[in-house]
Amino acid sequence: MPFQAPSARAPTLFLGDGINDAPAMQAATVGVAFGVQSDITSEAADAVILETSLGRVDELIHIARAYASHCSSIRHRRDGIEYLRNVRCRVRLPAPIGGAITQEIIDLAAVLNAVRVALPTHTLTDF
Repeated sequence: MPFQAPSARAPTLFLGDGINDAPAMQAATVGVAFGVQSDITSEAADAVILETSLGRVDELIHIARAYASHCSSIRHRRDGIEYLRNVRCRVRLPAPIGGAITQEIIDLAAVLNAVRVALPTHTLTDF
């Protein structure tokens, strides 16, 4: 059986703090570096935690999960807005001004939906 990287079989998280950890961080799905002992380690990692505390890793995981679900809901709304835009392109409105106003409303909805990414989600309490 040929060699298969662990990240190819299942999602992996690798924590490391030294130069020798850089290759494993690159191979993992997510690499997290503790501290900033080495520029190589910091470059290889997906996230860098300045404090060497496992509590911070737990906090990082919770923030990532909350952000992922938040972005997923925004992406679904964006798809709905794009559907409205496509419907608007296929439907002939009686006056050009009606089409322009409809397009502006759809554009405003898209911009407001995108701004939601910057808004805080719920507070994290279990880390």
